[in-house]
Amino acid sequence: MSSSNTTDFTKPSTFILLGIPGLETAHVWISIPFCTMYIIAILGNFSILFIVKMEQSLHKPMYYFLCMLAITDLVFYTSILPKILAIFCFNYKEISFSACLTQMYFIHCSYVMESGILLAMALDRYVAICNPLRHSMTLTNPLVAKIGLAMVLRGCIVVFPYPLLARQWPYCRTIIIPQPYCAHIAVVNLACADTRVSSYYGLFVQFCVIGMDGIFIAVSYIQILRAIFSLPTKDARLKTFETCGSHLFVILAFYIPGLIISLMNRFAQNVPLHFHVLIVNVYFLLPPMLHPIIYGVRTKQIRGRLLWLFTHKGA
Repeated sequence: MSSSNTTDFTKPSTFILLGIPGLETAHVWISIPFCTMYIIAILGNFSILFIVKMEQSLHKPMYYFLCMLAITDLVFYTSILPKILAIFCFNYKEISFSACLTQMYFIHCSYVMESGILLAMALDRYVAICNPLRHSMTLTNPLVAKIGLAMVLRGCIVVFPYPLLARQWPYCRTIIIPQPYCAHIAVVNLACADTRVSSYYGLFVQFCVIGMDGIFIAVSYIQILRAIFSLPTKDARLKTFETCGSHLFVILAFYIPGLIISLMNRFAQNVPLHFHVLIVNVYFLLPPMLHPIIYGVRTKQIRGRLLWLFTHKGA
C-alpha cells in the first residue's frame, strides 16, 4: 500500500521540498536572515557591475573577472533564493519535476563557473605580480573575453549530464527532498535504480574539475607568495599583497567551507539533519553575499567610487 509520501509513477509530476527538516516551526524566522542575505547580494553585485561599467579606471582584467563573478552570483541566487523564501514564508513546498531539474542545473552550473572564474582571477594576479611588465600585453581584452566564455561553456557542458541522467531514472520511492532546493545528489538518491553513474560523475566533477581548479589556484598563489617575499622592503611586500588580498579572501570563503562540509559528510554521520542542511545552505548562500562586501571594503578603487556615489552632491 502506497502512502502519501510515495508514488507509483516513474516520473513524478512534482517533488516536495521540506526546507530545513525539524525546524519547520522556525522557517518564518529563518527566512529573515536569508532574505537579508538575498537583498545584500543583489544590491552588492549590481553595485559592482555598475561601478565597473561607469569607472574607466576599472576597465582592467581583474575587474572584468569580478563582473563575471558578480553575474554568476546573481544567477545562482536567482535560481535558489526565491524558492527557499517561498517555502519558508508561504509553506509552498511543491516543485515540478522539470523545474527541479532546471534548478539543479543552474545551481551546479553556477558553482562550476564560479570555480573557473576564481581560477581566471588567480591567473590574472599571477601575471600581474610575477610578470607585471607583460600583464597588459598578455591579458588583453579579447583574451579575457575568451577566458570568460570558456569558463561559461565549461560550466554549461560539464553540468549538463546532471539533469540528463536524473531525468532517465525511475522514481518510485518518496518524492520528498529533505532540503529547500534540488541539489543533484538529493534528487538522485530518490531514484529506485542503480544510480552509480550519476554518483560517480558527480564525484568526477567535484574532484577533477573543482579540485583541479583548486590545485591550480594553490600553485598560482605559491608562485605569487614567492614573488612577494622576494621583494626588498616590507612596504613593497605589503603593497603587493594588498593587490591580491581580496581575491585570496574570496577563494578561502569558497573552498574551505566546502572542505569542512565534505569532511562532515564523511566523518560526522551523527550530525542532526536540520543542522547539516542549515550549514550547507549557509555555505552556498554566504559567499555570493560576501563577494561584493569583500571587494568593496578591500579594493581602494571600488570603495572610493562607491563612497563618491553616496556622498557626491551633483548640481
